[in-house]
Amino acid sequence: MVKIRLRRMGAKKRPFYRLVVADARSPRDGRFIEQLGIYDPLTSPATIRIDGEKVNEWISKGAQPSDAARSLLQREGIIKGAPVRHPKAVNVGAVKTAKPAAAKKVEAAVEAPPVAAAAEPEAGAAAETEEETK
Repeated sequence: MVKIRLRRMGAKKRPFYRLVVADARSPRDGRFIEQLGIYDPLTSPATIRIDGEKVNEWISKGAQPSDAARSLLQREGIIKGAPVRHPKAVNVGAVKTAKPAAAKKVEAAVEAPPVAAAAEPEAGAAAETEEETK
């Protein structure tokens, strides 16, 4: 599969990125097929130069943009779509403690009605036995 992704360039703690088309199996900074643009996040405002025609050509051929590349392309208006939102992770500990408390409430609710319902037939059965003895 072919991906459109960011290739990190620059010095340590001074990154800039090239938007490239690369095989999905190649490393992040490894071999690429074609360069589509550049992105420098350290300038103010961030420098973004992307060849939209080449991007659309590669997408039509089946290339899949990475999450970061998709966000960048949407910001520039080259591809359409809502930004990808990642839901916050659920705290597993809170879920584990919440389930037993809810389970206890359910168990208490389930146990209470059968006891009352069971008492009524016994009372009716006791009344029937009294009538039979008379």
